[in-house]
Amino acid sequence: MVMTASFASPLCTWLVATTCMNEPSEKERIPKSAEFARSSKKFSNTARRRNFESKNGGSSLSSFCGYKIRSLMSFCPFKPCEEYNNSQGISSSFSLFGSKAVPISHKQRRLSKSSRSGKTMAAAVQQVKQVATDKLVLTKKRRVVVTGLGVVSSLGQDVDEFYNNLLEGISGISQIEAFDCSEFPTRIAGEIKNFSSNGWVSQKLSKRADNYMLYLIKAGKKALADGGITEEVMTELDKAKCGVIIGSALGGLKVFTDGVEALQVSHKKMNPFSIPFATTNMGSALLAMDLGWMGPNYSISTACATGNFCILSAANHIIRGETDMMLCGGSDAAIIPIGLGGFIACGSLSQRNEDPTKASRPWDMQRDGFVMGEGAGVLLLEELEHAKRRDATIYAEFLGGGFTCDAYHATEPHPDGTGIVLCMEKALAQSGVAREDINYINAHATSTPSADLKEYQAILRCFGQNTELRINSTKCMLGHLLGAAGAVEAVATVKAIQTGWIHPNINLEYPDEGVDANILVGSKRERVDVKVALSNSLGFGGHNSSILFGPYKKFGY
Repeated sequence: MVMTASFASPLCTWLVATTCMNEPSEKERIPKSAEFARSSKKFSNTARRRNFESKNGGSSLSSFCGYKIRSLMSFCPFKPCEEYNNSQGISSSFSLFGSKAVPISHKQRRLSKSSRSGKTMAAAVQQVKQVATDKLVLTKKRRVVVTGLGVVSSLGQDVDEFYNNLLEGISGISQIEAFDCSEFPTRIAGEIKNFSSNGWVSQKLSKRADNYMLYLIKAGKKALADGGITEEVMTELDKAKCGVIIGSALGGLKVFTDGVEALQVSHKKMNPFSIPFATTNMGSALLAMDLGWMGPNYSISTACATGNFCILSAANHIIRGETDMMLCGGSDAAIIPIGLGGFIACGSLSQRNEDPTKASRPWDMQRDGFVMGEGAGVLLLEELEHAKRRDATIYAEFLGGGFTCDAYHATEPHPDGTGIVLCMEKALAQSGVAREDINYINAHATSTPSADLKEYQAILRCFGQNTELRINSTKCMLGHLLGAAGAVEAVATVKAIQTGWIHPNINLEYPDEGVDANILVGSKRERVDVKVALSNSLGFGGHNSSILFGPYKKFGY
């Protein structure tokens, strides 16, 4: 099997170049034409190649660098560089199991000669940078707007129904009915009842796919419908500039579990979809196949911060000019025995089984853990001018965001809240938003004893001087939707901007010590003219994310 340099990025090019050769001395910095004339007088093509090989123990340039190239390429995670791929670089082909000689160009022979000068050689990467620079067109920053919303949740599978239930303070948490959990210490969840994918997903796929995929596809198509993407509009889209980034924390957990159970009988009993449909990327892939969208398509999995990571990454594709339209968000369906049992083993779940609607109570002194939820949230992000050309309804503008890592503990937040503070500060810096303009925060607040307070304290450190600040947590009514949480909460945040109403914090009866209830939304909805809204999502592994939305303004924020 042969691997080519098409997998090399500019960074890899630089690493290979600096590993294998040196920079020419000042005397050798001469015009290309003059050097060619000089070198052609001194050596023939064969003599020059033999001269280089003799100085490197008889090895060709390819074999001289081969082991370093292979080791570098094997871990390089960066974007392929088309300019370098198409150039006759220092090693345009190599084997994964050994070097492969290639024709040496005049430039390579010049670089070989210059390797005797004793300085670091940067010519290769300079060439790539020059080509890239020549193609740059300086333009003002592309703006990203929200033109469609889709949701599948225990409070409804229509965006307006979903948000109206939130505004009314209705809880979607109830007894688990999907399986017998009578032996479990936790028997409640934000479970979706009577879900149907009819009209949204084919019957064949519905029978094979995991629920996280079905939730994702339905929410994604609902976001398109909400955004006015009819069949006629779809035919006019440049599908190479339309992408899908909808992630999942746990992927096809049910499909994988079924495969494990079948394996106990025989490997011959296993479903051929046990592996493909268990992966976190397959939901996005199936939706893109259905739509024919050929732009960026992948899944990010950062535990409970997944949704926000996907939204910010999708927006960045639009800002960089790579796409005009992106479906983004998150989906999870983990309310099955292994999912419930796993979180019980972590000691994370509430056991308020006798009063399910009161179980999720962020910032309340009587909270005893989070409540699992399930569902999907999808946003249709679009480049502003593209949205205006098709006369789309603009719900809000995406202003920016930030990511950080606590680098502290697998499941516990940093005791000082350092990572969360840094994340919100990065979001402000990246977006250019003034901290005093943040007057609404949809907090991560899961109803766990330590995490709620750490996030609250971090928010005060960043925005404590803002007397207009209002904070709520959507999880008090939905439970924790894991990888879908950030996306569903982003939908709620955009609806708050659109409607001017923010939903209540139900079950906040006894605010925890150190919590100022005056900045927390009470038990009833509140009218708020949102200037800029911030939505936080934090995940196992110390993943922190903050994204910002604001009302669309003609001349920008």
